[in-house]
Amino acid sequence: MATENAAMGSGVMGGAGTLRLALRLARRELRGGLKGFWIFLACLTLGVAAIASVQSVSSGLLDGLASDGRSILGGDVALRQLYTPPTDEQKAALAGAGPNVARVSNSAEMRAMARADDEVRASLVELKAVDDVYPLYGTLTLRGGGDLKEALSRRDGRWGAVVEASLTDRLGVGIGDPIHLGDSVYRVAGVIDREPDRASSNAFSLGPRLMVALDSLPDTGLLQPGSLTWWSAKVALPVGTDLRAWQDSLKARFPDAPWRVRDFTNASPQIERFIDRMTLFLTLVGLTALLVGGVGVGNAVRSHLDSRARTIAMMKCIGAPGALVFQLYLAQILALALVGILLGLALGAVAPLALGRLLEDVLPVSAHIGVYPGALALAALYGVLTALTFSLWPLGRAREVPAGALFRDVITPAGGRPRAPTLAAMALSVLALAGLAVATADNKLFAAWFVAGSIATFVTFRLAAGLVTAGAAKVGARAGGLRRPGLRLALANLHRPGNPTAAVVLSLGLGLTVLVAIALVQGNFARRVSETIPKDAPSFFFVDIQRDQFDPLRDLVTGVPGTSAFEAVPSLRGRIESVDGVEAEKALANPEQAWILAGDRGITYAANLPARSQVVAGSWWAADYKGPPLISIHQSVAEAFTIGPGAKLAVNILGRTIEATVANVRAADFSSMAINFTMVFAPGTLEGAPQTWIATVRATPDAEEAVQRAVLQRFPNITLVRVKDALDTVGDMLSHIGTAVRIVAGITLVAGTLVLAGAVAAGHRRRVYDAVVLKVLGATRADVLRAFLLEYGLLGLMTAAIAGAIGTLTAWAVMRFLMRWEWSFLPSAVVTTALLSTAITLAFGFYGTWRALGQPAAPLLRNE
Repeated sequence: MATENAAMGSGVMGGAGTLRLALRLARRELRGGLKGFWIFLACLTLGVAAIASVQSVSSGLLDGLASDGRSILGGDVALRQLYTPPTDEQKAALAGAGPNVARVSNSAEMRAMARADDEVRASLVELKAVDDVYPLYGTLTLRGGGDLKEALSRRDGRWGAVVEASLTDRLGVGIGDPIHLGDSVYRVAGVIDREPDRASSNAFSLGPRLMVALDSLPDTGLLQPGSLTWWSAKVALPVGTDLRAWQDSLKARFPDAPWRVRDFTNASPQIERFIDRMTLFLTLVGLTALLVGGVGVGNAVRSHLDSRARTIAMMKCIGAPGALVFQLYLAQILALALVGILLGLALGAVAPLALGRLLEDVLPVSAHIGVYPGALALAALYGVLTALTFSLWPLGRAREVPAGALFRDVITPAGGRPRAPTLAAMALSVLALAGLAVATADNKLFAAWFVAGSIATFVTFRLAAGLVTAGAAKVGARAGGLRRPGLRLALANLHRPGNPTAAVVLSLGLGLTVLVAIALVQGNFARRVSETIPKDAPSFFFVDIQRDQFDPLRDLVTGVPGTSAFEAVPSLRGRIESVDGVEAEKALANPEQAWILAGDRGITYAANLPARSQVVAGSWWAADYKGPPLISIHQSVAEAFTIGPGAKLAVNILGRTIEATVANVRAADFSSMAINFTMVFAPGTLEGAPQTWIATVRATPDAEEAVQRAVLQRFPNITLVRVKDALDTVGDMLSHIGTAVRIVAGITLVAGTLVLAGAVAAGHRRRVYDAVVLKVLGATRADVLRAFLLEYGLLGLMTAAIAGAIGTLTAWAVMRFLMRWEWSFLPSAVVTTALLSTAITLAFGFYGTWRALGQPAAPLLRNE
């Protein structure tokens, strides 16, 4: 040690020598244990574990999606088209010939109504009809075992059907019971445990799965002209087939075929997008927790340097350069950060074992659980950058403060700003952290907004903390004559040197802001769904009405007492192929409206402007219009392609491409639940095309069951969608999403609570000093406890007020500008947050104060 003292005193050490000495001293100090750094470790461990877990699970799911692509898709290649099945010529081409024979499985999917034997209990189902070779890849498993082909076979004059468990509950049927579908009666032959290619079907399900044999489908009477039936052909190619060349050959042979082709390398783009978005969202949540924990890292470093103030002062007095002080404690911080990161990585590597199994019940993809070095390396890099970002300021400050100021630090904490190189290093660290978040995100724009929002939020809370401190000082100065010394002391503690105000407002405020915003958005959304649906909203939607059924259906429904407002329009499906001669995918100008190209859109034709719509650009055509095709588009279509009246839109309907001129752009209120379409053609173009009708009707609660029973008995091919049931489905989805988001917000709040605990621990030494001085001056234990609790109560309320204001502003912006909905302030969310904030702050404040009061006064007074 004498050699080291001499080296410091000489002031002639080189850079390498200073670093070696700093590492030696850091190792010696760390032998004393991790006292004061448990919060530091907990914050880093939580954030790194969250990011490592999310990245590992995501990597496992994407690996599973890639390796199980054939099972998920149902073949090497899948072709899907609306209304009509592939022709015999197309089927022959798919099967191939000679040595290149392929196996082909054909299926059909549609929505239909399944009914119990009493013709009263009914449910909307996702119907799937499959052939004898289904599935080509993977295995459909039935609960209790059994063979699918045998289950679907015809016995005793009745075909079999297998169903999801929820359908047996809805209809009250069991194995062997009859179930009505259209004009046919099936027997329930099994309950589906797992359907391998469910992910390749419609992502949004309104009902449970019901699967039957393809040969039995014509007997149901559901296959009517224009019925919304999706036909699929799934192909298992011979080994060694060039996948790309095979698809190119098929396209060249059938250039005008209406099918959409997908291969196993892109088995389920919906699931892949979901996984990517889930990964992005949860990674950013983990990063939020890590950033909140970064405040705890900064507090812990500052507290540790405060506790080492005398040591630093002595080192400087005997000639230690500032570089040595900086390197010594930077080495300690990095060593401890490495421990926290390793703990986080260990948790992050183990957590996927549990998370992967949970997600298997949600996603039809098996996660390939394993160690993913890239995922762990990314989490570790986030941890290192966070530790550096929040440690450099207090380290730079300790380097620059003179020895005398450090000796006085217990009374007047030293201020000062780090030198330029340290500030530059901080800026680089922040930029690296932001760049890493954006560079590794699938949606870089969203990640960039997150980074910008995080910076703005930190700055806002820091300014708010400064305002609280300044306000407490101002109020405290005016309250000098108050008879309640506890209140004066509490106000003074909010602005005194070394106060915890900034740390508490930053850490706890971020988590509470997220909770307020989520509660307000979810509350407004629930109110929108439950309260703002107009009283004249329809009770039922009727789908797949044939031309010759229209008048009888109208007479039947309107003849039921309690029904009114029967409306009907023709319905077709089509997809946009090009805009002004440019392929639709290339013409898309607004990625947020990409859903328009995700599949076929609903189309109708009308002479008059649809109800609850208004023209916002162009003009509506004459009721007796006769001329070249004209089309009216919803404003979302106009925004997607940045087009208006006069643009040329090519739409593929039933395999035929129709080019129409945009006559006008409409605004429509879809929340009215009225029939509305994104595209409406002028009369004279679509009347001769195969089509069905869609209708709505209002019914009193007492009349709903009578309407349903009458329509199903008379027109079993017509699909009924009960609006209340659809809203219940949406409500359940929102409930699950809300729960998941609240859990996510809770992670941030846990990080904030850890930081709050760190802030209390960091101020423990000063609390002990204040408590001893107050007791020596005559204050009782109750007086000191009351004053400190009053301080933390005020701090909690102020933090809640700031979080409530920022969270409310955030929720308002989301509702008005992102969702474009009306906004309502819900005070209960803010009040609950205020109570939660105050309770958490008081709990930690009470614990810290109680510990301070338990310290004996004599040792401190002798040392001071």
